Amino acid sequence: MTATLTATRTPSASTRTFTRPSLARLTGVELRKMADTRAGLWLMVITALVSVAVVVIQLFAAHPADQTFKNLFQSTMFPTAILLPVLGILSVTSEWSQRTALTTFALTPQRQRIAGAKVLAAVVLGVLAVLPGLVFAAIGNAIAGGMDSAAGSWSFSAMLLGYAVLFSVINVLFGIGFGMLFMNSAVAIVLYFVVPTVWSLLTGLISGLKSTSEWLDLSVTSTPLFDDAALSGGEWAKLAASVGLWVLLPTVLGLTRLLRREVS
Repeated sequence: MTATLTATRTPSASTRTFTRPSLARLTGVELRKMADTRAGLWLMVITALVSVAVVVIQLFAAHPADQTFKNLFQSTMFPTAILLPVLGILSVTSEWSQRTALTTFALTPQRQRIAGAKVLAAVVLGVLAVLPGLVFAAIGNAIAGGMDSAAGSWSFSAMLLGYAVLFSVINVLFGIGFGMLFMNSAVAIVLYFVVPTVWSLLTGLISGLKSTSEWLDLSVTSTPLFDDAALSGGEWAKLAASVGLWVLLPTVLGLTRLLRREVS
C-alpha cells in the first residue's frame, strides 16, 4: 500500500506581492500622528482653551454692537493661526528628534509621498481647525444676544468662511515649510516666531521697506481676508507673493533637504 503525499508550498518572500499604502491612508496616518504625541495633544487643547478665553473676553470687554457672530469667530482665528503652525512644525521635526524617520521611510521608502501626506494632513488640519471657532463663536453670540439686545447679530457670509479656511490652511502650511527646512523642533519653532516678527518690525520702522511689506509681509497681505469684501486682483497677487516667500519657498527647500538627508 502506497500513500501519496502532497506537499503544500507557501509562497516565498520573493513571490509575495506587496501593495503600497495609498496617499489617503498616509494622510490619515499623519493626521493621527499629530494628535498621538503628548505635545500635539496638549497644543490642540491649549489652542481650544485660548479660543474660548478670547470669546469670553469679548463678551465682557467688547461693546455690545461688536459682539456679533462674525467678530467672535474672527477673534478665535488668531490663536489658531499662531499655535497650530507649531503642530505642523512638530509633525515634521518629530520624525528626526524622536528617531521615527527610520521606521517611517522604511515602511514607505518614497519620501516624497510622506512629504505629500504631511502637506495634505496640514491642509485637512487647517480646514478642521475652523470648526471649533464656529462652535465657540456661536455659543458666545447666543449668550451675548441674551445679555443685550444690541448684540448677537448672526450676519455671516460664505465668503468670510472660505477666507477663514484659507487663512488657517496657509498658516499651518507655514509651519510645515519651516519644519521641513530646519528639521529641528527648537530651531524651527523659535525661527517661526522670531523671523516674521523681526521682518514686520523692520518694515514698520524703515520707510524704504514699507512698499516691500505690502507684498512680502504675510501678516499684512492676509489682513484683507478678514474684510467683508471680495479681494481685488492686486490683493490676491500680494497674498500670493507673500505665500510664495514664507510658505512655498521653505517647503521646496525643505523637501529638497528631506529627499537628500541620510536617515539614521
